Amino acid sequence: MPLKLPVYLDNNATTPMDPRVLDEMLPFFVEKFGNAASRTHAYGWEAEEAVDIARESVAGLVGAHPQEIVFTSGATEAVNLAIKGTFEDYSVKGKHIITVATEHKAVLDTCRRIEKSGGRITYLSVGSNGLIDLAELENAIKPDTILIAVMYANNETGVIQPVSEISAIAKKHGILFFTDATQAVGKIAVDVHTDGIDLMAFSAHKFYGPKGIGALYVRKKNPAVTITAQIDGGGHERNMRSGTLNVPAIAGFGRACELCSDELAAEGKRLQKLRNYFENQLLELGDVEINGEDSPRLPHSTNISFHMIDGEKLIFETGNEIAFSRSSACTSATLEPSYVLKAMGVPDGLIHNSFRFSLGRFSTEEQVEHAVKIISKIVKEHRDERDYGHHKVL
Repeated sequence: MPLKLPVYLDNNATTPMDPRVLDEMLPFFVEKFGNAASRTHAYGWEAEEAVDIARESVAGLVGAHPQEIVFTSGATEAVNLAIKGTFEDYSVKGKHIITVATEHKAVLDTCRRIEKSGGRITYLSVGSNGLIDLAELENAIKPDTILIAVMYANNETGVIQPVSEISAIAKKHGILFFTDATQAVGKIAVDVHTDGIDLMAFSAHKFYGPKGIGALYVRKKNPAVTITAQIDGGGHERNMRSGTLNVPAIAGFGRACELCSDELAAEGKRLQKLRNYFENQLLELGDVEINGEDSPRLPHSTNISFHMIDGEKLIFETGNEIAFSRSSACTSATLEPSYVLKAMGVPDGLIHNSFRFSLGRFSTEEQVEHAVKIISKIVKEHRDERDYGHHKVL
C-alpha cells in the first residue's frame, strides 16, 4: 500500500513544482544541454536564448528591466550578495545598516557576519501587529547609514511591511533600500519601481518553480546601484555573480513567473477566501488567536495560537494528516521559541502552541475542511484532558 501523504499546508517552506514548469525545464537537461556562456556554436546560443527569455519573464513579474535581474542559487545567496555586496561597495560612505528583529535568518545571520567585519547594525523592533514603527526607523538613521533592509512579508506571520513608506524614507536620506521579498513575489503584486526598491531577493521554489534558483534585483538607475561580487570566476551575470548558469532551473523560473503573472489576482482571491474560512472555523473553538491579524497579510498565510493545548503533542498527532510548521523551515530544527512571535510580544508558553499554516495553488476546499476537522478534534481532546486532569487533582 502506498503511503498516504498528509494535506500540505506548508507552502511558505516550499511549494510543489507546477507540472507546466517541469515541462518547460525537461528539454534543457538532455536535448538542449548547452552552456549559455558558449558563444561559438548553436548549443550555447540556444541555451543563452532560453536564459534571455526567462530573464524577461522574471523581470516582468516584478516590474524590472531584464538587465536588472541577477540569477543566484536562491534567495539566501541573493540576500548575502545584496547586503555584503552593498557593505563592501559603500563602506567608504559608511558602515551602518538598519534591519528588523523579525527578518529571516538569511538576513540576520548575514548582518551578524558584517558586525564581525566592523559594520554596525541597528535591529528595529516590531509592535504586537508585526509592523515596524516608521518613526523609529527614521530616528535610527545615522550620517553613515548606507542600507535599510526590511523584508516585504514575514515568512512566519505573513505580515506585510509598509514597503513604499520605508523606501520613501530611504530616498529622503539618500540611503539604499533592500527587501527580502521571498515570501511576497508570486503571491501578491510586487513592483520594484512603484515600491521604490533598490535591491530585492526572491526565489523560484516559493511560487511553484524549482529549488536552487533565485534572483537579486539590482536597480540600474535613479540610483544606479553597485555591489561587490561575492563569487568570482568568469564574470557571469555582469560581473556580479560568476558561475555556469543553471539553464534548466532558469527556464523553469521564467515559466513560473509567467504563470504567476497570468494567475496572481484570481489565485490570491481564491486562497484568501480559503485562508479566511480556515481561520474562522478554528476561531470558533475559542481561545484561539491569529498573530498579526490586524495588519496587512499575505492572502494564503496564517499564524495561529491555541490556548490550553500541548503544542508538541498536536504536531505529533496531526503528522499523518496535515503538514504544517511552527516557524520558518530554516529554524524548525531548533526547540527555541519563534523569535518572530517573541518580538511581537507573544508569551513563550503560547509561542510553543503557535503554528504557521500556508495554503497554495494546489490546496483545495476539501483539504482545508479536512485540516479544520482534524485540528478541531485534537484541540478539543487536549482541552478535555486538561479539564479532566484539573478536576482530578482537585
